[in-house]
Amino acid sequence: MAVIIGAHGITGEVRLKVFADDLSDYRSFNGGALTLKSARDGSNGVIARFAEVTDRNGAEALRGTELTVPRSALPPLEEGEYYHADIIGLSAIASDGEELGHVALIENFGAGDVLEIERPDGRRFMVPMNAQAVPEWSQDRLIVDRAFIA
Repeated sequence: MAVIIGAHGITGEVRLKVFADDLSDYRSFNGGALTLKSARDGSNGVIARFAEVTDRNGAEALRGTELTVPRSALPPLEEGEYYHADIIGLSAIASDGEELGHVALIENFGAGDVLEIERPDGRRFMVPMNAQAVPEWSQDRLIVDRAFIA
């Protein structure tokens, strides 16, 4: 859902990089370890306060912490939508049947998701996550059009 990127002020607030459209439906994160009391937009991301964090030292200690919720708390997906967690780790296969490796990472630089596929030898290449480059995917694998393979 988000990651804590740093402390904000001295009273325990943190700055978040949010990956969800909206955090307002969620109050409990990381199996109940963190309880969201408030969140507001800030100049460098969302500023949040958690009940369990009361000072800057506690906030700094959380830097890099990913905020998660159970899968059951997420809204259902529409046709063609996916959660990053469902795509990362999938086997990647070329449209001609060649095994390419697996999806190692998903980036978004502003124009849509880009998949980083890691080959068995460790080399990586990127393809856009769109219908032209990835015409098919399932819970087991995704197909990459040969024209997009580097």
